[in-house]
Amino acid sequence: MMVTAGIAAASAAVPAISGTAPEATAAGGPATAISLNGHRNVMAGHAVKLRGRVTPAGGRAIVVRVGGRELHTHTRADGAYKVRWHAGRSGVYRARAKVVGSTVRSHRLTVNAFRPAEASYYGPGLYGGGLACGGTLSAEKLGVANKTLPCGSMVTLRYHGKTVTVPVIDRGPYAGNREYDLTAATKGKLGFPSTGTVLTTR
Repeated sequence: MMVTAGIAAASAAVPAISGTAPEATAAGGPATAISLNGHRNVMAGHAVKLRGRVTPAGGRAIVVRVGGRELHTHTRADGAYKVRWHAGRSGVYRARAKVVGSTVRSHRLTVNAFRPAEASYYGPGLYGGGLACGGTLSAEKLGVANKTLPCGSMVTLRYHGKTVTVPVIDRGPYAGNREYDLTAATKGKLGFPSTGTVLTTR
């Protein structure tokens, strides 16, 4: 089953640049705030555009830290800036921007980089039974079964625009080429059918 998701794709990664440069002099005086926005969901192997604005406006040096990289840029005269970051692999990443030469920082932005994975669901007929990671299975239990991820690992799943983050609670599936078994509650949160392809950060 093909999965469609409204996720951004763009050009290659911006290489890391070491060191810092003096903050550009801004006509509006010292920076007091910086925002950071962008696509929060992207396919692994693609790029995401991160953008924001510094107030007061003026030409300033900016560094955005994300995925172990430092992306350097400068604001336009109106205080706006943008960078592109390449999500080389699936995972959950935190991004944060800073005005160089000052203590002004943005809020942290979470970016989910997904890859496709085959999945199924389980539950009916097994409720009340024990889980490999402890506890018992119920119709309300949120989580997934996976053969290799450590118990308790948090996995963010996306299906047709719906996203949920759940822990690994069990082992399996052991049929076909499927990587995940979703509990009935997880299946319901995503609107997932019995079998198909989900997007996963792990």
